[in-house]
Formats: sequence, structure tokens, C-alpha cells
Amino acid sequence: MSEEPKGFSDGIEESGGDPRVLLAMNAVLSVSLGLAVVWGLDLLGVVTYGVRPVVGASLAVFVLTYVVVVR
Repeated sequence: MSEEPKGFSDGIEESGGDPRVLLAMNAVLSVSLGLAVVWGLDLLGVVTYGVRPVVGASLAVFVLTYVVVVR
């Protein structure tokens, strides 16, 4: 008669989550990766380090990640 209490993994599987948290985490991680990629390319002499390249790389990573996750 008594059900076994649900565990942490059961709660995660049933939770839909908050999409704002997903977008915020995606934005922060995309900017971090964009900074790292542009910095590395600047070290190699491929791209000049600046705001525009970092924004472009971050935006590309953000959109790609969003499309993969939503799909």
C-alpha cells in the first residue's frame, strides 16, 4: 500500500524547468566560450581581440546551442 518515496532523479525527470534559467545559463556560457575562442584566435593571429568578434562568436554559440536544445 505504501509507495516508495520519489528520489532526486525522479524529480528531475518530471520537472519541466524554467526556460529563463536555460536562457540565462546559455548566455553566460556562450559569452565565456566566445571570449575564450576569440582570445585563442588572437594568440594565433587569426582574429584581432575586440568586442565585435566576441559578440559575434558568443551569438553564434548561443544560437547554435539554443537550436540544438529546443530541437
